[in-house]
Amino acid sequence: MPNREPSAHTVEKIGGTSISNTAAVLKNVLIGGRKGSALYNRIFVVSAYSGMTDLLLEHKKTGKPGAYARFAGDKSRSALVEAIAEVHREMRRINAEVFGRSPERHVADDFVRDRIEGVRGCLLDLQRLCSNGPFRLEEHLNTVREVLAAQGEAHSSHNTALLLRTLGVEAIFVDMTGWRDETETSLDERIETALSAIDLGKQLPIITGYSRCPAGLVQLYGRGYTEFTFARIAVMTGAKEAIIHKEYHLSTADPKIVGIERVRTIGHTNYDVADQLSNLEVEAIHPAAAKELRQANIPLRFKNTFESGGEGTVITRDYVSDTPQAEIITGLRGVYALEFFEQDMVGGNDYDAEILKKLKGYDVRVVTKASNANTITHYLAAASDVIAPVVQALEESFPTADIVTKKVSIVSAIGSDLNIQNLAAIAVQALADACIEVLGIHKLMRSVDMIFIVDETRFDDAVRALHRALIEDSWLPLAAQPSSSVER
Repeated sequence: MPNREPSAHTVEKIGGTSISNTAAVLKNVLIGGRKGSALYNRIFVVSAYSGMTDLLLEHKKTGKPGAYARFAGDKSRSALVEAIAEVHREMRRINAEVFGRSPERHVADDFVRDRIEGVRGCLLDLQRLCSNGPFRLEEHLNTVREVLAAQGEAHSSHNTALLLRTLGVEAIFVDMTGWRDETETSLDERIETALSAIDLGKQLPIITGYSRCPAGLVQLYGRGYTEFTFARIAVMTGAKEAIIHKEYHLSTADPKIVGIERVRTIGHTNYDVADQLSNLEVEAIHPAAAKELRQANIPLRFKNTFESGGEGTVITRDYVSDTPQAEIITGLRGVYALEFFEQDMVGGNDYDAEILKKLKGYDVRVVTKASNANTITHYLAAASDVIAPVVQALEESFPTADIVTKKVSIVSAIGSDLNIQNLAAIAVQALADACIEVLGIHKLMRSVDMIFIVDETRFDDAVRALHRALIEDSWLPLAAQPSSSVER
């Protein structure tokens, strides 16, 4: 581990949109007004530039094929070559934007050329190998996905360290992608080796958000792999605080829905709340990364890259609001309610397990569920083309069951302490006043969240109504604090 005083440093992650804005990230995150020793005792984990992982894999939201998807789907040489060339062009475009006509641009271009040519050659060789004989391309696709994903973080981290050195900062590019490394080591071993010779008091490590490990970070954590790398580094180095720099504040609601003048930064909450946000696909932190930090009792702070100063929002393990209150109104659009009715279910206890076993075979995620004597409703986050096969599979296994699906929206009031008298009554009345029919309500005794199921088209209206009734009305005497969006 790096030489340092106990708990003297922070581990900080810079998101993709943030690192793409060179001026803002230099001014508000990497340098700002810091000089000398104030620049150090920080470890930075860097995401790929905005949109780069979409080009390398596939678009996160639309599914538009990137290099990986075209390689796996088309299996043609021309499709692979063009996809890799598109990635290379975009990397060079970013290099030109970051470095202009400076000599460092040539260094940056040489770096990505070496990586891209290496990846292209490797994948073309793999295609040739698998075009005949007993070799199967499908057996190697997970590795291909890992190798491609790694190039985005290698590019952004190398550029960031190179740029900082031109500004007089002793920045160290720490490449944990395992590029051309024939050894197979665990994530913890790779972190320890990478940081062992670094003096945090005098050097600023800029670390790739992707780290090679036997099981594959992308395979384990999907697109949240940079957050897990960040969290594991914070835990292993005993950071005093973990900080995520993103393009928005963690706010009481999305100002694009309720209005920027009506929202404000949450300020302080706990890891229970962070887990509820992850469940609703709010881009706060991957639940596996949050678990690492929670268990190590390391505070997590969110800061807005595009605002100088400000404390942001800190998440700690044991925080509970002094006054019971809703802290954020958010939710998830386009959820499928899958209602399973079976008269014979009464008195039985194996139906839910069997349904979940069926669901596991499809690309669906259960956001929440509810049940009574003869009905179980699962609320599924899934692509529309998956729902029909799911229903068909359930009907084949349960021929006497009545299965109905409906597209709905989930809107949730979340807080570290929701033990508010008449909370449900206040919320339902607010929705009724907005002429919104409540299709379902879920609340657990832990009192961290209350979920409302509404019609698919009423998501924005429901967020506005609940934010006004549960949050704005509780701090009307205070001046509203403008803030940026909580985004999914």
